[in-house]
Amino acid sequence: QGGRDTNQVSDDYRYQDGNYEGYAPNDSYYHGGDEPTHEEDAQSDVTEGHDEDDEVYEGEYQGIPHPDDIKEKQKKRAPAVADEYRDRADLMAERMEDEEQLAHQYENIIEECGHGRFQWTLFFVLGLALMADGVEVFVVGFVLPSAEKDMCLSSSNKGMLGLIVYLGMMVGAVMLGGLADKLGRKKCLIISLAINSAFAFLSSFVQGYGFFLFCRLISGLGIGGSLPIVFAYFSEFLSREKRGEHLSWLCMFWMIGGIFASAMAWSIIPHYGWGFSMGTKYHFHSWRVFVLVCSLPCIASLVALKFMPESPRFLLETGKHDEAWMILKQVHDTNMRAKGEPERVFTVSYIKTPKQVDEFIEIQSSTGTWYQRWLVRITTTFKQVWDNVLYCLTAQYRMNTLMLAVVWFTMALSYYGLIVWFPDMIRYLQEEAYESRVKIFDEEEVSHFTFNFTLENQIHRNGEYRNDKFIGMKFKEVRFEDSLFEECYFKDVTSSETFFENCTIISTVFYNTDLYEHKFINCRLINSTFLKDKEGCHMDFEEDNDFLIYLVSFLGSLSVLPGNIISALLMDKIGRIKMIGGSMLISAVCCFFLFFGNSESAMIGWQCLFCGASIAAWNALDVITVELYPTDKRATAFGILNGLCKFGAILGNSIFASFVGITKVVPILLASSALVGGGLLALRLPETREQVLM
Repeated sequence: QGGRDTNQVSDDYRYQDGNYEGYAPNDSYYHGGDEPTHEEDAQSDVTEGHDEDDEVYEGEYQGIPHPDDIKEKQKKRAPAVADEYRDRADLMAERMEDEEQLAHQYENIIEECGHGRFQWTLFFVLGLALMADGVEVFVVGFVLPSAEKDMCLSSSNKGMLGLIVYLGMMVGAVMLGGLADKLGRKKCLIISLAINSAFAFLSSFVQGYGFFLFCRLISGLGIGGSLPIVFAYFSEFLSREKRGEHLSWLCMFWMIGGIFASAMAWSIIPHYGWGFSMGTKYHFHSWRVFVLVCSLPCIASLVALKFMPESPRFLLETGKHDEAWMILKQVHDTNMRAKGEPERVFTVSYIKTPKQVDEFIEIQSSTGTWYQRWLVRITTTFKQVWDNVLYCLTAQYRMNTLMLAVVWFTMALSYYGLIVWFPDMIRYLQEEAYESRVKIFDEEEVSHFTFNFTLENQIHRNGEYRNDKFIGMKFKEVRFEDSLFEECYFKDVTSSETFFENCTIISTVFYNTDLYEHKFINCRLINSTFLKDKEGCHMDFEEDNDFLIYLVSFLGSLSVLPGNIISALLMDKIGRIKMIGGSMLISAVCCFFLFFGNSESAMIGWQCLFCGASIAAWNALDVITVELYPTDKRATAFGILNGLCKFGAILGNSIFASFVGITKVVPILLASSALVGGGLLALRLPETREQVLM
């Protein structure tokens, strides 16, 4: 039995040598296609003999390898066949050693390929995907004022719609980030963008609140998965000296996404007539056009990504040497042609590939049904993803993961909480100013008069209206208190924030109005008739201050430009850790100045300063998260931390919004203390600017 096994092993390795004979061997022995069998070795040993005194092997003159050399060679190779009998810890140790060798070799290969046309093309393709992520954050906030009237949204519904996108992004980051380490960067990014573009496009056409909410949830899930994949994907085409700077430049597309969303909202949503209606049930208003336009960056990135290759570093991790080599050669040749040096030859002939440890369970076509095979594939894949998640909490990475988690969470809690709080505070200041200009009418008596104009920001107390007509008019922020309406006629009336309190209404007709029951508070209706009430929800008025909200978001997005430029230029000079800590501490100082923001212009100014100071920390966090984890865990770790970031955004939005109009102390102290704590903790993270990608 032992002889048969030995012969089988010998045959196996002779077959492998035949397959890989094109690669240069690592030893000094002759690698021919016809190695002698063990029987021939034994015969040679007997006939030729071996003089142990002078260590002379006579067979070497005939070009026959020494038997001891063959045995030693087989001893080195034997573990590759007998992996299934080896301890998993030994296999993992060998894989770790292979990965370390690959990391340094891959860095040299990327340096040989250079930085040029290929990386810049990929930069813009992935930038569009990152731009789509920035757009997604702003879309719901811009359409809420219009959608709440169009879909009859209550306050709770509006709050849910604002948070549902972050919930989808949180789930998508963890799920698709983990899959990217198993299925590939390009494939998962295509899936992510396809989900986002499809459901974002669909959400612009659906009419019901529930279906719209579902579409935005799935749309957020798709785009949430793109962020961890984009940074992992791009970093694997960058050399060590370019990585920090160019990942920071890539972050600028998030800013461009915010500017794009603000500009489109400003130019499209106020034009309420930009749409169409089909009967009385289907309405496609201007805010739906805006949602449609905002899906364009995602669609453009999806199309362009089809022409880009998979990450060669990911392919090497999965043992696909030849595919990775071809892509690296493509990168090299593309850059050399762009530099005017097409004659430069790609000198790499062999790249180290780590030992493959994972076993993927597969059911053959002849076994089981198609859904059983797919179930096994899905189950196995998600088990591997879960193992990757747990790996990020092993002793080697536990402390870094926990510290990064706290920094990501504190940064998200303060940043996303404040960027929602700023517009809400500006609206509150505007409402206060508006209410201060209210006109009050006491004990007015009007009879046989026709009202056919707009009444706005008025309070009418103890008035008497007899035989009056209210035809084709609008009420905006109007309140009638303790008033009498007798034999009046309301026709084609539209109202916004208009109420009747403690009024007596006698023999009055309401025809085609939106004066519904809830607008009459403690009123007595005597012999009054409501005919043909307006159905559905209607846009009440075009808000005069909407443009200011768009302007605030536009300036907030634009204000991060200086911070982006500074962080990109200094990222590789001062390091990631100092960038995170310094940026978060400066942002905390900016928060304290918000106590002096008692006007709209002051709030806008402090918002711009805060956003500009905090962007450097975001950029450095993206870079260090990519560099701290190995290739086969990189997107998973980034996805986990980014998912935690979105959870912080949900908490920040909920907590900060609840204090608008009540107090500024709690949001400011909460944001500043979170930033100080996270910034100080970030200084304890390891610096990564000098290390290669593992």
